[in-house]
This record gives sequence, C-alpha cells and structure tokens, in this order.
Amino acid sequence: MDITATDYHTAGEPFRIVTAGVPEIAGETVRERREEAAVSEAVDAVRRLLCHEPRGHADMYGCFLVPPDDGGADLGVLFWHKDGYSTACGHGTIALGAWAVECGLVAAPSDGEVNVTLDVPSGRVVATVRRRAGAVEAVSFRNVPSFVLARDVPAAGVRVDVAYGGAIYASVPAERFGLRVVPDDLPRLIAAGREVRRALQGTEAARHPTDERLSGIYGTILYEEVGDLHQRNVTIFADGEVDRSPCGSGTSARCALLAADGGLRDGRVLRHDSIVGTTFMARVVGEASDGVLTEVEGMAFRTGEHRFVLDPRDPLGTGFVLR
Repeated sequence: MDITATDYHTAGEPFRIVTAGVPEIAGETVRERREEAAVSEAVDAVRRLLCHEPRGHADMYGCFLVPPDDGGADLGVLFWHKDGYSTACGHGTIALGAWAVECGLVAAPSDGEVNVTLDVPSGRVVATVRRRAGAVEAVSFRNVPSFVLARDVPAAGVRVDVAYGGAIYASVPAERFGLRVVPDDLPRLIAAGREVRRALQGTEAARHPTDERLSGIYGTILYEEVGDLHQRNVTIFADGEVDRSPCGSGTSARCALLAADGGLRDGRVLRHDSIVGTTFMARVVGEASDGVLTEVEGMAFRTGEHRFVLDPRDPLGTGFVLR
C-alpha cells in the first residue's frame, strides 16, 4: 500500500486530503460512494491506515477525493474519521477550498475571490477562497440548508436542541452538566457528549426528514455564552472525538437555532470560538424552503506533504486506536 496525502489544519482541527493510492469507489453519486466506501474492505483499509495510530490518532480527520455528481462541481469528497464516514465537514470544506487553489486545481486571481464547488454526501457546497498578493487569506463556505429538528428534548439528564447543518447535532449549554468549555473539563465534556448522542440515537429527533442516509446524531455541541452573538463551544462527534475547531457544519446548525430565535437576522454575525481559542465567523445569508442558508468563514493552513506505506510484514497492519 502506497498512499500520498496533503495535510491541513483548519482552526486547529486536522484534515488529511488523500491525493493518490485509494482504490476506485463505486457509485453514481457522492452519497452512493459514501455507502460503498463503508462496506469496501479495500477502501476502508486506507481510511484505517491514515486515521488510526501510528499514522493518525483518535481525533484524526480526512477525506477521499471522488468524481463530482455532475459538471457543476469541481470535485467530490468523502469525509472520514476514526469511526467511519460523515455526511458533512465544514472545517474540511474550508481546507479543501484552500488546497484546490494552492495546488492549482482551481485557477484564482492573485487579488480577489474564486469559488470552489464541492459535492459532499449532504449535498453541494461552495467554498469562496479569498487571496491577497497571491496568498490565501480566508475561506468561507455556503452550506446546504440548515434547520431546526427538535427543541427541548430530554437526553442524558438534561434538555437539548437538535438541528441540522449538513449533519445532525444536539446543542446544549455546558453549564447544564456543571461544566465549562475549557481544556481542564475536556474529559467530562467528552463523556457528556457521548451520553447525549447515545440517548438520542434512534429517536425521532435524530431523523432527517427526507433522507434516512443523513439520519443519526453526528455530534453534541456543548457551548457557553461569551457575549452578544459570541459563543465558545466544543463539539464531541462520532464516538467521543473532539473537534479542535469551532466545527463548521455544527456552526451552521447553531445558526439555524439562533435564527429561529430571531437573534441572527439582518446581517448579524455569530462569533463562534473553539476550545483552543480559534474562531469561525458565521451569518445567515438567505432562506430556503427547508431552512436557512448560512455562510461560515475561517482559514486553513497546510502542515505537510506525506507518503504513507504499509509494510506487509508489519504485525500492526492498518493500526489501532487506544481511545
């Protein structure tokens, strides 16, 4: 096995873009290819190799590049983590926008903006890459419609709100668990996020209204208020994984809840901070028949170029996960 990848981080969260070495993934659409990747041993072995230790870690994130659904997009993407394949990834979309411009896949002006259109399992998203003097200085993405699914739902001894932002998230103030969104509380935040997700799995609150393939609580957003439309959060996704960024698709879900409350209208902007102090800026930019349209802005930086190999004699094979 011989695989190449380019690594980025978006607001502190890793994102590994696999550029060669993945077997062909069958399917007519990105959503179909996500299903195929999950059951293909040859494909999933690559995910495990790159995500698990010793080449990755329990909180690793990345993607496979696949053909888009049609000529209206620049590329298709399958997002993955240690437990499988997600329906959306905002921080990854930001990284892919930067990567597409920096590697020359999408031509961009030295000063100005260009759109990079991606087909992902949740739908079609557009990353707008802004450059100055030839260098990327910011990337924003316009997400699929985001909407509220349920309010004030009992879970893990507290009440939570549930919203969709390309994936389904439960939102709950950290103080309801007696916690703060600070590194010292991280072990208990992880435990709380896992409990909420387990409590809601399989319930009506976790069902996507039109496509069962998008159902399921993907993450729990534990947040606290910092100021007016200024929140700090940590998103615990999949099985106890920690998003170091403010979580892009989760930020869209938060925007849907805030917009429904009337607090994010008329061009107002949400400042969404992460547990490590990084920031996304987000706003509602329009309405759709099934929700609000959101735009989330951040920045991604390249951290490395890699060639990964698997020695057939290696008894650890595609690796292991300790947590």
